[in-house]
Amino acid sequence: MVSGQVFLQMKKRIRAKPDQVLRVGDVAVVLAEKKEELESLPVSRPNDMEGDLAIVDLMDVIRVLRVKDPDLDIRTVGLPQTLVEFHSPRTIPPAAAVAAVWLLLFVGSGLAIMNFHTDVSMKEVHERIYYLMTGVQTSRPLILQIPYSLGIGLGMVLFFNHVFRGKFNEEPSPLELEVFLYQENIDQYVIDHEKSHKRGDRRVPSG
Repeated sequence: MVSGQVFLQMKKRIRAKPDQVLRVGDVAVVLAEKKEELESLPVSRPNDMEGDLAIVDLMDVIRVLRVKDPDLDIRTVGLPQTLVEFHSPRTIPPAAAVAAVWLLLFVGSGLAIMNFHTDVSMKEVHERIYYLMTGVQTSRPLILQIPYSLGIGLGMVLFFNHVFRGKFNEEPSPLELEVFLYQENIDQYVIDHEKSHKRGDRRVPSG
């Protein structure tokens, strides 16, 4: 028998294979006298879950531990569930697909920048600034346009805090923050949807 006090903390999010049997140690951090024995207990099997995302509730884990030993003193900390993302082995995308996506992003971003500069009449603004600074009227103020063009690229690099795989500092970039918030909203939606679905399954029909 596994007796004594058990501290249990559910993990926030894990990734698993579609055919993987989830065990207590996969979905929770266990602190106990015989933690290896408790972590090896199965919580759910692949046919118990559907779709690419699922949740394992804290009560399911406690139920498994209680079946193993009803005398366990279980103390819980943190989240009440773990979000499980099922994924298949990653495949390398073909070079043609990567090139097509890169070309699409390059052309799209270039058109967006050009349309913006056309809307605000940037060419005329540069000509006016050059005339005010030098007293010479010209349609090609390159001494302003070249640094301005380089500054756009440099500003984007500094703003997103990325140069290929490198970063200037450990602070998250605005894009990383947006992706993080998007992922948080997706996770919360899945959790709420699964909870409401379970409540609907438990509801007893009237009549």
